[in-house]
Amino acid sequence: MTTVRGARARARIEITAAIKDEARAQLAAEGAAKLSLRAVARELGMVSSALYRYFPSRDDLLTALIVDAYDAVGAAAELALAETTAQRPLDRWTAVCRAVRSWALAHPHEYALIYGSPVPGYSAPQDTVVPAARVGLALVGIVRRAQEGEGVALPPLPEALGPEAARLAADIAPDLPPALAVALVAAWSQLFGLISFEVFGQFHRIVEDLDTFFATAARRLGQDVGLLPRG
Repeated sequence: MTTVRGARARARIEITAAIKDEARAQLAAEGAAKLSLRAVARELGMVSSALYRYFPSRDDLLTALIVDAYDAVGAAAELALAETTAQRPLDRWTAVCRAVRSWALAHPHEYALIYGSPVPGYSAPQDTVVPAARVGLALVGIVRRAQEGEGVALPPLPEALGPEAARLAADIAPDLPPALAVALVAAWSQLFGLISFEVFGQFHRIVEDLDTFFATAARRLGQDVGLLPRG
């Protein structure tokens, strides 16, 4: 009986992977708004009722793809942080930013699913929150380690932003000064703005040396959150 259950579990894993792969192919060809369970089933030679046993609705399949994409880019950021030989926080920050950009350029359709236009009629469930935070947490970790070590240059905080800064700090990094929380959220959003401009072609005929441009901009974002340029 154990052998039978093991075979069924493996078959379910394989079929689930095949469904996701075909759905990703549809994303690339048609976009997320046109994702169809019936079309996925047809391409896989399955009847629709069989596919519904794996993903009861289009939104369930979309959620699985979104979680996978967030986990993939988060894993890329975490791996870059773990593998970099750089000791300086600013260099570690830049390594993570480069890894996120590299993942986005290698997986533009999956990037578009999580950072592009919202899918009409779809509302992301709570399941997506933790995976979506992985890149941000990697960046927060670099700043936290810098503050505990060589220190950071605390960014200025306008008085009017004080209450919002305190709320942000309580939500994302209670152990960091509110000014750093504001700077981190700003840098996080600007990082994905830079990447989105490149992925979606907004730099066409404007920026030619994209590698150097991005590295310089990412380093500037690190300095904006208080990471020191030299020891």
